[in-house]
Amino acid sequence: MPELPEVETTVRGLALHLESRIITSVRIARPDMRRPFPDGLGQALVGARVTGLGRRAKFGLLHTDRDQTLIFHLGMSGRWRIDPETPDKHDHLTIETEANRFALNDPRRFGWVDLVDTDDLDSWPSFAQMGPEPLGPDLTPAFLKGALAGRKQAIKLLLLDQRIVAGLGNIYVCEALWRAGISPKRAGGRISLASLERLVTAIREVLTESIRDGGSSLRDYARPDGELGYFATRFHAYGRTGEQCHRDDGGTIRRFEQGGRSTWYCPVCQR
Repeated sequence: MPELPEVETTVRGLALHLESRIITSVRIARPDMRRPFPDGLGQALVGARVTGLGRRAKFGLLHTDRDQTLIFHLGMSGRWRIDPETPDKHDHLTIETEANRFALNDPRRFGWVDLVDTDDLDSWPSFAQMGPEPLGPDLTPAFLKGALAGRKQAIKLLLLDQRIVAGLGNIYVCEALWRAGISPKRAGGRISLASLERLVTAIREVLTESIRDGGSSLRDYARPDGELGYFATRFHAYGRTGEQCHRDDGGTIRRFEQGGRSTWYCPVCQR
């Protein structure tokens, strides 16, 4: 599934071509993806000017001058194609401006879109209970200390809880915990403020580096320009079962199941 860096990369790529453009055409190739397309989507968007693009957690946002925002989720395999040379049977939504064509392509159809009033974004069901953005100013060691107080659940699982931090996924939580030297098994409420300071720094670093590298491009994901991200070549923990820890501490990366997902860590340096 495209995670936060992949969505951020997508939004930045779209912004280069879509921002300040007027939408001239909207075509829907099927009635639904994971969810039905919003009623009147074409009528709402055609003639509107795109005033900006953004991201909330793993959702992309396309704002218009009609005070409405198109929200998109890329699901497992979704991506936007810019000016594709030929149509594809998995192009389910196509948006055109006077200059470009943008096709939302999703072979597995786990992605979906919604259209909401911009003023109501914060109360939109998927956003209403979300925690702070991991790259925003509200994610601080003090905030995490308070959010984790008294929690006996493992820190790895708590970081995946969108009510605590918005947008963190399995790959980047594994990588951030490795960088911070924190075991994914540790109870969240028993982690010191000093360790949480390292963790917040690690979260910001790993996400920023992945965005710079264009994401991880696991499985089906590609950027809007068709290029693949290469952050996966920089993994220290994720997917490295049985390999030597990059800290040269004599440890070997292990994998185990945690909350129905795979977790990778070094039992020597992550305590």
